[in-house]
Amino acid sequence: MLEIQGLSKGYQGPQGVLQVLDGVSLELAPGQTLALMGESGSGKSTLLHLVAGLDHADSGVISLNGLSLNSLNESARAAYRRDRVAVIFQQFNLIPSLVVADNLAFQARLAGRCDPAWLALLAARLGLADLLDRYPEQLSGGQQQRVAVGRALAVRPPLILADEPTGNLDEHTADEVMALLLELVREAGSSLLMVTHSARLADRLDRQVTLSNGRIVTRPSP
Repeated sequence: MLEIQGLSKGYQGPQGVLQVLDGVSLELAPGQTLALMGESGSGKSTLLHLVAGLDHADSGVISLNGLSLNSLNESARAAYRRDRVAVIFQQFNLIPSLVVADNLAFQARLAGRCDPAWLALLAARLGLADLLDRYPEQLSGGQQQRVAVGRALAVRPPLILADEPTGNLDEHTADEVMALLLELVREAGSSLLMVTHSARLADRLDRQVTLSNGRIVTRPSP
C-alpha cells in the first residue's frame, strides 16, 4: 500500500548539508500498523512529513496505492493531503475557533466525505458525545487528543500518520488513547504509520522498525 524506496533528505546547515535520511526503504501493507522508532534527530518526523506530502525529498520514491508523490505538483499534493492521508500530531493542532463537532468533521468536509453516522460513532467511541459543543480550550489534553484522533479517522483515509500522538499525555491516558486509535484504525480500514519513542506502545502495533543516523536498522527479535 505504501512503498518507500531509496528516500534521502538533507538540510543546509552552518557546517554544510546535514543528511537526515539516507536511502530509506520501507513498505506498509493495507490495514497494517507500523511503529517507527529511533532517537531524537534520527529522521523519524522528517520521514513522516515526506510521506504526508508536507516536504519534498532530495531523492527516492514515495508511492501510496500506486500514486507517486514525485509526480505531483503543489495542487495535486494538497489534494493528496486532503483525501489520502491524515496526520495526528503530538500538539493536537485543533482549530481553536471551532467546537469539537466541527473539528471532528473538518478534514472529512474538505474531502467531501462527511458521513454523519460514522462521525457519531467516532464521537461515541472516543467519549466525546457529550463534548461536541465545547471548544478545544475547554477540554483536557486527553480529550483534545481524542478529537485529533477522530478528525483523522473521520475521512477514512488509506493511511494515517501519527507523530508521537500520546507524547503529551500521562501513561494511563496514553494507553487509553492508543487502544482506541488501534481499534478505530481497524474499523476504518486504514493503515497506520506511527512515530514513537515508547517501546511499550510500539509493541502494540503489527511491526516495529528503527531509524538510526537516517537509515533503517533491524530491531532485534525479543
